[in-house]
Amino acid sequence: MGVKLLSKKDIHKIISLLEDCYQEPLCALEFKKDYELLFAARLAAQCTDARVNTVTPVLFKKYPTLEALAGADVGDMEKIVHSCGFYRVKARDIIAASAMLVGEFDGRVPGTMEELLRLPGVGRKTANLVLGDVFRKPAVVVDTHCIRLPTVSGL
Repeated sequence: MGVKLLSKKDIHKIISLLEDCYQEPLCALEFKKDYELLFAARLAAQCTDARVNTVTPVLFKKYPTLEALAGADVGDMEKIVHSCGFYRVKARDIIAASAMLVGEFDGRVPGTMEELLRLPGVGRKTANLVLGDVFRKPAVVVDTHCIRLPTVSGL
């Protein structure tokens, strides 16, 4: 028995229904500048978005520019991001990525997967988040919950 493929009409109907239900997806991480989302996503690893949203205002008030972040004292940064967990590596990555953005990308967050993955602490999930939310490029952000839910439900 073969698999029946959907017609283009059926596919467009499904897409239309999904767009009606989900409209514009919103990122739970709060940010004003492109690089703020990049660093908020880095802080969100093994941490809740709610916690990150309490830490980033303090971080970006103390270091309001990429240049300031690139020149930050790692010990001071560690104190600010401590409650997000893995604070040593996260602080180091944010400072190093800031320096790279300033030095190699003219202070701009790059808009390709390849360039984003070169930044310290940036993996595919963060890169896809930035590509989708900042650059409006098609991207799928998948985390462990997408694996855990089907496993728990027996799918």
